[in-house]
Amino acid sequence: MSSHDFDLLVIGAGSGGVRASRIAAGHGARVAVVEEFRVGGTCVIRGCVPKKLLVYGSHFAEDLEDARRFGWHIEGKRFDWPTLRDNVGAEVNRLNGLYQDTLDNNKVTTLLGHARLIDTHTVEVNGQRYTASTILIATGARPYLPDVPGAEHGITSNEVFHLPELPRRMVIAGAGYIATEFAGVFHELGVDVTLINRSDTILRGWEPALSDRLLQISLAKGLNFKLNCRLERVEKLADGLRLHFTDGKTLDADVVMWALGRVPNVDGLGLADAGVALNEKGAIAVDVDNRTNVPNIYAVGDVTDRVQLTPVAIREGHSVADRLYGGKNWHVDYNAIPSAVFSNPPLGSVGMTEAQARNAFGEVKIFTSDFRPMKNVLAGRNERALYKLVVDAATDRVVGAHMIGPDAPEILQAVAIAVKAGLTKAQFDDTKALHPTLSEELVLMR
Repeated sequence: MSSHDFDLLVIGAGSGGVRASRIAAGHGARVAVVEEFRVGGTCVIRGCVPKKLLVYGSHFAEDLEDARRFGWHIEGKRFDWPTLRDNVGAEVNRLNGLYQDTLDNNKVTTLLGHARLIDTHTVEVNGQRYTASTILIATGARPYLPDVPGAEHGITSNEVFHLPELPRRMVIAGAGYIATEFAGVFHELGVDVTLINRSDTILRGWEPALSDRLLQISLAKGLNFKLNCRLERVEKLADGLRLHFTDGKTLDADVVMWALGRVPNVDGLGLADAGVALNEKGAIAVDVDNRTNVPNIYAVGDVTDRVQLTPVAIREGHSVADRLYGGKNWHVDYNAIPSAVFSNPPLGSVGMTEAQARNAFGEVKIFTSDFRPMKNVLAGRNERALYKLVVDAATDRVVGAHMIGPDAPEILQAVAIAVKAGLTKAQFDDTKALHPTLSEELVLMR
């Protein structure tokens, strides 16, 4: 038996931390997990899950409009923000309880409070010190706040789920997935939304054909964009906020939301006291085993800033626990990780973009399908979907798949299996179409 209080002490009860705790405890380790907010982490408490529920709620705005063309006549419809907000909050509470049950059922000790490393084996929580043979840091990331006067008057994705009422005017600063998702949600709920960004592109790093299509569709829906702008300061007025830009122009809003990316949650952890090194991005530096420069301290998930996705954090936590306590030596494969943007319409992507494939292979073949979904045709909407396959010309392997349109993320998950397995375009072509569906376009591109 170790002389320490625990075999493994995990800092952070988010997706990666909970998975590592459960797996390690299942292998017989004595485990404790420290959480300063709520068990479940960003994804469950104030991220992916409640966001997706808001997306579902906002979609009814268009569905109810489209219903008329399908013969449905709905009179007196209205939206009540507190109902959606509170029902989403209740679901978050339910999931928080399930996560806590998982830890309790696996005999993981939960310590509520802020954790600070005292040395390489000691962690202090609320004035009480605990020792562990191994420490795993899984504290995730937090929203980035800009260094501009008046930034404190804005909110982030942490607070957006708790708005007391829907604002009339909302400005969202940023152009990544968080910004575009919430812009779509609140626009559909009737808010006058303006998205501001210092460059002229949205969803940087995504397949450009998809981000361009989303921009055009969003403009057609009535979303406002102020691109290539520099924010100077935010002024608080008696009846709202005023944004001042370096070109002398101003923009008024009731709510300003910062969606400018996320930074590793390392402040106040005492990393320097334990000698844990950070990389050039301010994230915890880890090797292929998720080990830091301190041999008994590991880190997984967004705090390492490698791939900020919940499924990746879960796999990393599982891998570390299996290797340390289960005698199973496996590592996370970071190739062909699927991702999605739950904008309106949503995007799904896996593998290489066209530019990445050309840099890697030289010659590539590109197949696209630009079509109007059947539902949109009858609904009288001109909105078009776009699917794109990127193929290595030398091997015929499909190395990238990208799509924007209804249910794109749901379809993309199955396509990701094919891309991960290295299937060829000929094998896609040899698969019979499932008609009439959106996804049949994937096997009909010539």
